[in-house]
Amino acid sequence: MMNSLLGDKAKHKKLAELARFIVAGGGCLLLELGCLYGLTDGLGLHYLYSSAIAFVISLLVNYWLCRVWVFEGGSRKQSAKAATIFFGSSVAGLGINQLCMYTFVDIMGIYYMAAKLLAAVIVTLWNFVLKRYALKIG
Repeated sequence: MMNSLLGDKAKHKKLAELARFIVAGGGCLLLELGCLYGLTDGLGLHYLYSSAIAFVISLLVNYWLCRVWVFEGGSRKQSAKAATIFFGSSVAGLGINQLCMYTFVDIMGIYYMAAKLLAAVIVTLWNFVLKRYALKIG
Protein backbone atom coordinates (compact mmCIF):
# COMPACT_ATOMS: atom_id res chain seq x y z
CA MET A 1 0.00 0.00 0.00
CA MET A 2 2.81 2.42 0.89
CA ASN A 3 4.51 1.80 -2.45
CA SER A 4 1.23 2.56 -4.20
CA LEU A 5 0.89 5.87 -2.35
CA LEU A 6 4.49 6.80 -3.14
CA GLY A 7 3.92 5.89 -6.78
CA ASP A 8 0.79 8.05 -6.92
CA LYS A 9 2.66 10.96 -5.35
CA ALA A 10 5.45 10.64 -7.94
CA LYS A 11 2.89 10.54 -10.76
CA HIS A 12 1.16 13.61 -9.36
CA LYS A 13 4.50 15.46 -9.18
CA LYS A 14 5.25 14.58 -12.82
CA LEU A 15 1.81 15.73 -13.97
CA ALA A 16 2.15 18.96 -11.99
CA GLU A 17 5.57 19.51 -13.55
CA LEU A 18 4.16 18.91 -17.03
CA ALA A 19 1.29 21.32 -16.34
CA ARG A 20 3.73 24.04 -15.20
CA PHE A 21 5.86 23.37 -18.29
CA ILE A 22 2.82 23.81 -20.56
CA VAL A 23 1.74 27.04 -18.83
CA ALA A 24 5.26 28.51 -18.94
CA GLY A 25 5.78 27.38 -22.52
CA GLY A 26 2.41 28.72 -23.62
CA GLY A 27 3.16 32.11 -22.11
CA CYS A 28 6.58 32.16 -23.74
CA LEU A 29 5.04 31.14 -27.07
CA LEU A 30 2.68 34.12 -26.86
CA LEU A 31 5.65 36.35 -26.02
CA GLU A 32 7.59 34.92 -28.97
CA LEU A 33 4.68 35.35 -31.38
CA GLY A 34 4.19 38.94 -30.23
CA CYS A 35 7.88 39.72 -30.68
CA LEU A 36 7.96 37.99 -34.08
CA TYR A 37 4.96 39.94 -35.33
CA GLY A 38 6.14 43.25 -33.87
CA LEU A 39 9.64 42.93 -35.28
CA THR A 40 8.47 41.70 -38.69
CA ASP A 41 5.35 43.74 -39.38
CA GLY A 42 6.04 46.60 -36.97
CA LEU A 43 9.73 47.23 -37.57
CA GLY A 44 10.01 45.65 -41.02
CA LEU A 45 12.73 43.11 -40.18
CA HIS A 46 12.99 40.02 -42.36
CA TYR A 47 11.02 37.21 -40.73
CA LEU A 48 14.11 35.03 -40.20
CA TYR A 49 15.88 37.79 -38.24
CA SER A 50 12.71 38.50 -36.28
CA SER A 51 12.24 34.81 -35.63
CA ALA A 52 15.74 34.43 -34.21
CA ILE A 53 15.44 37.50 -31.98
CA ALA A 54 11.99 36.48 -30.75
CA PHE A 55 13.24 32.95 -30.08
CA VAL A 56 16.13 34.21 -27.93
CA ILE A 57 13.88 36.57 -25.93
CA SER A 58 11.40 33.77 -25.31
CA LEU A 59 14.21 31.36 -24.47
CA LEU A 60 15.61 33.62 -21.76
CA VAL A 61 12.21 34.06 -20.14
CA ASN A 62 11.51 30.34 -20.43
CA TYR A 63 14.87 29.46 -18.89
CA TRP A 64 14.15 31.65 -15.89
CA LEU A 65 10.66 30.16 -15.48
CA CYS A 66 12.03 26.61 -15.71
CA ARG A 67 14.67 27.37 -13.09
CA VAL A 68 12.38 29.00 -10.55
CA TRP A 69 9.00 27.39 -11.16
CA VAL A 70 8.63 24.51 -13.62
CA PHE A 71 11.16 21.86 -12.63
CA GLU A 72 11.55 20.78 -9.05
CA GLY A 73 15.10 21.29 -7.89
CA GLY A 74 15.85 23.68 -10.72
CA SER A 75 16.47 26.65 -8.42
CA ARG A 76 19.64 25.22 -6.91
CA LYS A 77 23.02 26.15 -8.33
CA GLN A 78 23.41 24.66 -11.78
CA SER A 79 26.51 22.70 -12.75
CA ALA A 80 28.55 23.67 -15.79
CA LYS A 81 27.53 20.37 -17.40
CA ALA A 82 23.81 21.08 -16.91
CA ALA A 83 24.17 24.66 -18.19
CA THR A 84 26.06 23.42 -21.24
CA ILE A 85 23.36 20.86 -22.02
CA PHE A 86 20.59 23.42 -21.45
CA PHE A 87 22.09 26.13 -23.63
CA GLY A 88 23.49 23.68 -26.18
CA SER A 89 20.00 22.27 -26.66
CA SER A 90 18.73 25.83 -27.01
CA VAL A 91 21.20 26.62 -29.78
CA ALA A 92 20.13 23.43 -31.53
CA GLY A 93 16.49 24.45 -30.91
CA LEU A 94 17.18 27.81 -32.55
CA GLY A 95 18.67 26.00 -35.54
CA ILE A 96 15.64 23.71 -35.75
CA ASN A 97 13.35 26.74 -35.46
CA GLN A 98 15.11 28.62 -38.24
CA LEU A 99 15.22 25.58 -40.52
CA CYS A 100 11.50 24.99 -39.96
CA MET A 101 10.69 28.66 -40.56
CA TYR A 102 12.66 28.75 -43.81
CA THR A 103 11.17 25.46 -45.00
CA PHE A 104 7.60 26.36 -44.11
CA VAL A 105 7.71 29.96 -45.38
CA ASP A 106 10.13 30.05 -48.32
CA ILE A 107 9.71 26.53 -49.65
CA MET A 108 6.12 25.67 -48.71
CA GLY A 109 4.67 29.20 -48.88
CA ILE A 110 3.06 29.18 -45.41
CA TYR A 111 2.37 32.53 -43.71
CA TYR A 112 5.23 33.21 -41.29
CA MET A 113 3.01 33.39 -38.19
CA ALA A 114 1.40 30.02 -38.99
CA ALA A 115 4.84 28.61 -39.77
CA LYS A 116 6.00 29.75 -36.33
CA LEU A 117 3.23 27.75 -34.69
CA LEU A 118 4.29 24.62 -36.57
CA ALA A 119 7.95 25.23 -35.73
CA ALA A 120 7.04 25.77 -32.09
CA VAL A 121 5.50 22.31 -31.82
CA ILE A 122 8.65 20.70 -33.17
CA VAL A 123 11.02 22.77 -31.01
CA THR A 124 8.87 22.27 -27.90
CA LEU A 125 9.25 18.51 -28.11
CA TRP A 126 13.01 18.94 -28.42
CA ASN A 127 13.15 21.41 -25.52
CA PHE A 128 11.09 19.43 -23.04
CA VAL A 129 13.16 16.30 -23.29
CA LEU A 130 16.60 17.92 -23.19
CA LYS A 131 15.94 20.82 -20.82
CA ARG A 132 14.23 18.62 -18.28
CA TYR A 133 17.30 16.40 -18.30
CA ALA A 134 19.66 19.38 -18.06
CA LEU A 135 17.89 20.88 -15.06
CA LYS A 136 17.57 17.53 -13.29
CA ILE A 137 21.30 16.73 -13.44
CA GLY A 138 21.91 20.13 -12.11
